[in-house]
Amino acid sequence: MQVVILAAGQGKRMRSDLPKVLQPLAGKPLLGHVLAAARAVARARICVVHGHGGERVREAFPDPAIAWAKQEPQLGTGHAVQQALPHLSETGTVLVLYGDVPLILEATLVRLTAAAGSERLALLTVEAKDPTGYGRIIRDDAGRVQHIVEQKDANPEQLRVHEINTGILVAPVARLRGWLERIRNHNSQGEYYLTDIVGLAVADGVEVVTTQPDHEWETLGVNSKVQLAELERIHQRDLADQLLEDGVTLIDPARIDIRGDLVCGRDVEIDVNCVFEGHVELGDHVKVSSHCVLRDVVVGTGTVINPFSHLENSEIGKGCQIGPYARMRPGCRLGNDVHLGNFVEVKNSVIADHSKANHLSYVGDADIGSKVNVGAGTITCNYDGANKFRTVIEDDVFIGSDTQLVAPVRVGRGATLGAGTTLTSDAPAGELTLSRARQVTISDWKRPVKKK
Repeated sequence: MQVVILAAGQGKRMRSDLPKVLQPLAGKPLLGHVLAAARAVARARICVVHGHGGERVREAFPDPAIAWAKQEPQLGTGHAVQQALPHLSETGTVLVLYGDVPLILEATLVRLTAAAGSERLALLTVEAKDPTGYGRIIRDDAGRVQHIVEQKDANPEQLRVHEINTGILVAPVARLRGWLERIRNHNSQGEYYLTDIVGLAVADGVEVVTTQPDHEWETLGVNSKVQLAELERIHQRDLADQLLEDGVTLIDPARIDIRGDLVCGRDVEIDVNCVFEGHVELGDHVKVSSHCVLRDVVVGTGTVINPFSHLENSEIGKGCQIGPYARMRPGCRLGNDVHLGNFVEVKNSVIADHSKANHLSYVGDADIGSKVNVGAGTITCNYDGANKFRTVIEDDVFIGSDTQLVAPVRVGRGATLGAGTTLTSDAPAGELTLSRARQVTISDWKRPVKKK
């Protein structure tokens, strides 16, 4: 099986500088979704026919296994497939897909290719409630497909047909070459329609068969931001339904965004307006509260992510409490039963079991042991304007509020840092260390008043 993906359209109705097939759906370009479906069924090379914004499209998909064919000028779908022919072998079959039809499912393509076999022309069709704008499938009295007529070329009787052509098809390569040489542009658009090969196949005695997708939305294309938004919601609801079937509790299935891969254990609960990007794994009994963003994160069993927390490129152990309003930047690794409270930011740090930073703190480039308490307002001063330095805090340390640790610095096991300390050298294990200006009271001081 070989694949040709037509991705040369300009997408004027998108009103965007970004090529249409690079517009994002669920965090991935439209063409990326189509390529994923193609790779699931194709064993041979995939050829993408590009046109408008072609170089940007190629740069977005640097896979050397993809062959690229340029369509210039653009003279219709039949002409587009002709540009791909030099990249196809003489034998076997070819699947034709579209770069702006992103939701086609692997199961649908498997059925279509099975129906085609090695000699038949197989079309993917849909019984549409509203067929306006689509080519109609015209059959004879015995129900055999005879040809496809485009909306602008159809007569009133043909316009009453509700079975439409999706454009997705499988054909024998050798036959397809011959048909494409014979198609003409004698139509209202002056274009070479790929659909004209159907009539040629019938004339040549080649059997034309059809299959239909499980969902009509699999065949919907994107030509505007309105349609893009509609497909986004369809796709997100489909992903939500899969999670529900897997036993995940979604407080509102209509308010979740998955822009990558989300893997959930048993009894996971996800509240409203959460966004999952990249690859996210949630262990058993994890709870993600409302308005959280998780990107490339692994979360251990029983952990609770409280509202408005943003977590990125991090690993979180079992039974942790994160947030609300916590931020984990890339490179963080938390042990078990770690607490990060409201307005705590952690970056490129390791925090061991049972340690806590419950309020208003910044921990950057640090290694924190177990059973450490980081007081409110504590920060690690890890950057001198040119270089980053690490802070090491050993087990059982208590850090008082409003402490600054000027890296590189080490706090020994069991040490205590008094509130308001600015630590610029190592603090010994088991001792109290503090640095603080002596408090004085000036009894005859008067508060200044504004001069009249």
